[in-house]
Amino acid sequence: MKSLYYFTSLLLICTTTVFGQQQKSNKGHSNNPYYSTTDTNHIKVSNAQWKKILSPNLYAVARLQSTENAFAGKMWKSETKGTYYCAACGNILFKSMAKFASTCGWPSFFEPIRVNSVNYKEDNSYDMHRTEVTCARCDSHLGHIFDDGPPPTHKRFCMNAVSLDFEPETTAKIKAK
Repeated sequence: MKSLYYFTSLLLICTTTVFGQQQKSNKGHSNNPYYSTTDTNHIKVSNAQWKKILSPNLYAVARLQSTENAFAGKMWKSETKGTYYCAACGNILFKSMAKFASTCGWPSFFEPIRVNSVNYKEDNSYDMHRTEVTCARCDSHLGHIFDDGPPPTHKRFCMNAVSLDFEPETTAKIKAK
């Protein structure tokens, strides 16, 4: 009986850890004909069309370059292993092995999964000089990059959690079987 209690407790903790993040799934993307985790071709979609497809919060960040509040997203302190995708189009962006603990309040990575997963644009808004990071497939705003990250790149990709979908490693392994 005691071992059943421990097993149930462990299962509950693991489930809470994995499902506490915004999960990548078809749920929530059924209205989005542009969402694909395999297509890497660049797409041109008007903001008017994106507004019909994306949630108001995701639309504000991804298309209007808004920023979610620090420490508000569910992914900033998560250590769950897996893969991060663009929440707007499904483009693969980051692996959890490139994620690191940062005190900025947003998920931070030291490198993208592929060199051509993201694009960079000069951003001088709010009287600051920064480099914006956008999805290379759909041009959605993801966040900014800074030169204060850990080795080996010394870069900090500071991403808005709302702009990311997450697929836990265990889900990816199950699908591969």
